[in-house]
Amino acid sequence: MEFIFDHFAPHQLSAIRAVTDVFKGQPNAGGFFDNSQSDIGSVEFGERGIGNRLVLSPEALLKNISEIQKSNGLAESVNLVPRVDISEELSAKGVDLNISVEMETGTGKTYSYIRTIYELYKTYGFCKFVIVVPSVAIREGTLKNLEITAKEMRALYGVPANYTVWDSANRNALRNFSASNSLQILIINIDSFASDSNIINTVTEQGVKPIEFLQATNPIVIVDEPQNMETPIRRRAIDNLNPLCTLRYSATHKNPYNLISRLTPVDAYNAGLVKQIQVDGITAEQNYNAAFVALKEIQCGKARLKAKVTIFVNGEAGSVNQKDVVLSLGDDLFIKSNRREIYRDGFILESIEADKGLIEFSGGLILRVGDSQGGFTDELQQFQIERTVRWHFERAKKLHPLGIKVLSLFFIDKVANYRSPEGKAKFEGYFEEAFTKYSKKSEYEGLIPYGADEVHRGYFSQDKKGVLKDTKGVTKDDEDTYSLIMKNKEALLNLENPVQFIFSHSALREGWDNPNVFQICTLNESVSEVKKRQEVGRGLRLPVNSDGQRIVDKDINLLTVIANESYEAFTRALQTEIEEDTGIPFTGKIADANRAKVQVRYTKAALTRENYPLLFDLWDRVSFHTRYAVSYEEATLVSKAIDFLKDKNHYPTVTRLTLQSNTAKIQMSGEGLLAQSTSNALRETQGRANAIPDVFGFIQSRIKLSRSSIAGLFKGCGRIDELMINPQRFLEYVVAVFERAKNEILYEGGVKYEKGPAWDASYTQKLFTDELGEVLQDQVLEVRPDFADKTAFNYYRTDSAIEDNFARDCEVNEAVKFFFKIPKGFKIPTPIGNYTPDWAVVLEHDSKLYFVSETKGTLDPGKLRDEERFKIRMGSQFFSALQTDIGYKLAVKASDLIKSA
Repeated sequence: MEFIFDHFAPHQLSAIRAVTDVFKGQPNAGGFFDNSQSDIGSVEFGERGIGNRLVLSPEALLKNISEIQKSNGLAESVNLVPRVDISEELSAKGVDLNISVEMETGTGKTYSYIRTIYELYKTYGFCKFVIVVPSVAIREGTLKNLEITAKEMRALYGVPANYTVWDSANRNALRNFSASNSLQILIINIDSFASDSNIINTVTEQGVKPIEFLQATNPIVIVDEPQNMETPIRRRAIDNLNPLCTLRYSATHKNPYNLISRLTPVDAYNAGLVKQIQVDGITAEQNYNAAFVALKEIQCGKARLKAKVTIFVNGEAGSVNQKDVVLSLGDDLFIKSNRREIYRDGFILESIEADKGLIEFSGGLILRVGDSQGGFTDELQQFQIERTVRWHFERAKKLHPLGIKVLSLFFIDKVANYRSPEGKAKFEGYFEEAFTKYSKKSEYEGLIPYGADEVHRGYFSQDKKGVLKDTKGVTKDDEDTYSLIMKNKEALLNLENPVQFIFSHSALREGWDNPNVFQICTLNESVSEVKKRQEVGRGLRLPVNSDGQRIVDKDINLLTVIANESYEAFTRALQTEIEEDTGIPFTGKIADANRAKVQVRYTKAALTRENYPLLFDLWDRVSFHTRYAVSYEEATLVSKAIDFLKDKNHYPTVTRLTLQSNTAKIQMSGEGLLAQSTSNALRETQGRANAIPDVFGFIQSRIKLSRSSIAGLFKGCGRIDELMINPQRFLEYVVAVFERAKNEILYEGGVKYEKGPAWDASYTQKLFTDELGEVLQDQVLEVRPDFADKTAFNYYRTDSAIEDNFARDCEVNEAVKFFFKIPKGFKIPTPIGNYTPDWAVVLEHDSKLYFVSETKGTLDPGKLRDEERFKIRMGSQFFSALQTDIGYKLAVKASDLIKSA
């Protein structure tokens, strides 16, 4: 399988454009701008290799950043160095340029920054990039993404990238990275260069530190998950790479320096860019007659050790509460529990062994971190596993016929609970018992044609003897584990691969995910203290089918979390985390998996012309194949572009480029080569002729135009002299005005639809049949019984209160004879993606009238987003091309259609 990427996802393009716009006015080097002999290009040739060069002044950068922030509705930066900890030494190097991009987990953050690399190379000629990651898991994920996008990026940009992972055993790789004049990407773990003792920072026999080759390239540094690299040591390590710019990508920034693009969890959920979440909270009535004790952690203080445990405590009015208490040696649980009788004998803490992670009580009870006794742990975990298997079979029955493989992910905190040298451990036994039970049920017979022992797999680290280990995810032992998971991502998505249930150590929560995880089960022996966003994030990515195509159907894209706590507790914790991280309320976004469901069915026995004559009357008018063509006169395009370019309020007069130069003195010392900044200077390019680029090649690489059209704009704009002053900036204007002119022409009628043959009757049946089945009750609006004859289904699949109101208005409006929500499979193709209108309505007003309606909160298209306005315009042109008496209208209520009749 090869993943198919959407190259036109608006949220990703917006993030990419925001970063490239930071450098507006920066001259290119090589390619269209032949600046190889110029001192103002984006590439610098030095003794230690070929590197990036930033020539824009801090003032120009700040202006660009402020414009981007203003356009994206973000707070504008007042300077470029918001960091208070920057040293004089670092300040002397020049601009400390940190740029932040916030993208919710699962929305293509890695794809976005990979494509940004290629875009910066194409647009400005920057050729050296370093991706800094906080862990082995994220490193392997990044490498995998570079591999699976390489073919697509080469097709889009026409150039390959050389990418590699820093390996201390191959120091010469950095010499090659520095010397090459091609696009170079290095992936490196922060812990590989944060310490002076790291090999990369150690002087070699040649008297050079390997890191000096990186420093010489002035790389653009991309920091993945920067909130994990905010300690002073790690910040200094990143600054020590001598970056031209540091681009910071995260869903949860700790310090969003110069934030230029933001996609919040609420944005992602509302736009359907990630799976929706429902929680199946599993709790049990506690056995208060037992002496429940759970060891959560051992705390190592300066003077003594302490143990944090969970016990039952007597409360007010005879109540019993579960509470965390911290114990020192000699503490008695009888006293700590407010004299709860069950702890009277044998519960004095006698020993704490931090190296072994265990404690011992006077009665002989020994607990290790994560262990508990006296609760319903085993029964609860067995029930969680059974519920996960049940959800899996339910989902597989629906999705396997669509070519979508379902995966379930179990997080455990001790490997021994899943695998044991002596035989099956408890989780393995619980799982195989549950799988066998459901695979034998008549409704699931033959659905998963594999045995219980074939469908599950554990991914854990192991030592040299093959013994599985509990690790933290940052050791050498983890590397083979991560590599195995990442390199088999596509294989796991193959329906012919029997593995569908994955048991994973808790350390793999960060950095590993698979788009087809539909269930996550947290099998902890106490309620997990790992952040909920981190747990849930492993399953948020939208799924793919067997052809590698991304699925965007909200009815399919649902993640079920089987948590060892109540729905209310899990939801409250997740909502609180999101609100603390983003400052945006997240209430009402997480569903209870056990909420009520209903069956959508036809209001009559079957979908036939006899039962629904008005439905078929209307549908016969819209069910045609169509195709569209984009056409416009280039003369009109040039004329509009000239008018736009003459507007100097939008496109100010280009001024001479202000350049920043840094002078460095190279000195030899016992530690190797040292670069010491001796001066910084700003100057303008006055009194010299700038190298004129291949203007036709530059423009044609960004928009399809004839050379005569480009020449026509230059002749007619009256601003050709500005090309000599600042070629890059002026050509950016030219591309921008052509794009703006093209979009306006398309909106005004440049897209022409052509009517084709009618659909096959079986396809119509399939579209409507796909709307049937079980849905969540709170996602639909029930048809009132008195109006069942006026519509096709017993429930309306509405998306908002606006649609609810429209449906109720149609029910009671006597002029509306029949109406229904248009099936989601009905697509109108447009240049910016497919579009599905909202409603089909049959009116009786003097004569019979047929409408397709789009319901918004306004009748004024000018108040809608540009994308919405464009699709509504395309809808109008589409229905006009059908040449039937179907009307297409924007409406808030049914009477709006009558007024337009």
